[in-house]
Amino acid sequence: MSGFAHSIGGQTWRFDSLREVMAKASPARSGDRLAGVAAGSDAERVAAQMALADIPLKHFLDEALIPYESDEVTRLIIDTHDREAFALVSHLTVGGLRDWLLGDAADEASLRALAPGLTPEMAAAVSKIMRVQDLVLVAQKIRVVTRFRNTMGLRGRMSTRLQPNHPTDDPAGIAASVLDGLLYGNGDAMLGINPATDSLQSICTLLEMLDAIIQRYEIPTQSCVLTHVTSSIEAINRGAPLDLVFQSIAGTEAANASFGVSLSILKEGYEAGLSQKRGTLGDNLMYFETGQGSALSANAHHGVDQQTCETRAYAVARHFKPFLVNTVVGFIGPEYLYNGKQIIRAGLEDHFCAKLLGVPMGCDICYTNHAEADQDDMDMLLTLLGVAGINFIMGIPGSDDVMLNYQTTSFHDALYARQTLGLRPAPEFEAWLARMEILRQQDGRVHMANQLPGAFRHALAQLS
Repeated sequence: MSGFAHSIGGQTWRFDSLREVMAKASPARSGDRLAGVAAGSDAERVAAQMALADIPLKHFLDEALIPYESDEVTRLIIDTHDREAFALVSHLTVGGLRDWLLGDAADEASLRALAPGLTPEMAAAVSKIMRVQDLVLVAQKIRVVTRFRNTMGLRGRMSTRLQPNHPTDDPAGIAASVLDGLLYGNGDAMLGINPATDSLQSICTLLEMLDAIIQRYEIPTQSCVLTHVTSSIEAINRGAPLDLVFQSIAGTEAANASFGVSLSILKEGYEAGLSQKRGTLGDNLMYFETGQGSALSANAHHGVDQQTCETRAYAVARHFKPFLVNTVVGFIGPEYLYNGKQIIRAGLEDHFCAKLLGVPMGCDICYTNHAEADQDDMDMLLTLLGVAGINFIMGIPGSDDVMLNYQTTSFHDALYARQTLGLRPAPEFEAWLARMEILRQQDGRVHMANQLPGAFRHALAQLS
């Protein structure tokens, strides 16, 4: 097949490659326009979507968007593709896959079995021809369950990463945020700090502090300091109590190189984490962060649209059996996702594609201060992702990260979603919250206990 075409109202639109039709079928976003790959008009976008819908899924195995010979992510995608799992949908087109996903045959069990048979490009393609409600409907069918010290991803559950960042990594400031978050029922996904410095000594100090909190109060959760994977390896070598191994990743070899990583380095970090044997329920221990636009910002997108590049990152993630993956959806800025509408759509696409590929997806529902977005947009995305079955979201004091200077979701935002949608924390953490008299269950919903647990009164007195 050489090129693709579709006619609308007597005009025929032609697309020279799968890469071009994928890019021009993408819903409008500023990053693709910046890269020069976006459709030139709404009519061209619709023509590309119609052409994409008619492409057989098998074609994605024959035409690589980025050459196999020059990109290790492409090689990973092709070499690990499960053709037996793919057989379930191998006769379908992209449009046929959409119809099948929306039907009753696509249930939790069949979608779990299908995941290794889909390539990221197939998932990205079908997302481009789906409405918001389609992305929500299919994603809520899928559950990707992982375990370390508690269980993520169960139906009816929504967890949070308690993010107690501080501009100087001050222990008292971090401890105050941790206490505040725990009192709102946050922290079952992890206690995760973005450090203000890359100093290995500071990183080890933070790891020791978080571990001391977890051990003192016997909290069934895990900690993470979001430093480079090579720093995590060195911290492990120094004997630091490191639970989850973090790294930002992208969907091309060149973009990952801009982060200072490769598949071999990620494997080294994964094996170092496994050597710790710190998980009590399971050994899912990698924590990855992604975001649409990262490959473009590194000039490493190879002419591929930003959403497809993002979805390719999920192939990297799932290869290492992560505990959590997080799309930091609006963090890169309006150059890539201009406004609230684009951020909302991107967050739902990322969640849908990741879950379809078997990746345990969460979302940092966020925006930078110079984006055309506000907290109302974040409330809409939070609610939609809660309905769609998101594994976890962020919990940050007052929605405002004072270290990274961006706006995200607060401790009470998680409580809103849990109360409104009947969602609950991870079961092990929920039991701990009840034991500590922090939260209570009433009418199947989570409520604050409205009193300071005795176990925390001494800690609060020390902070004050």
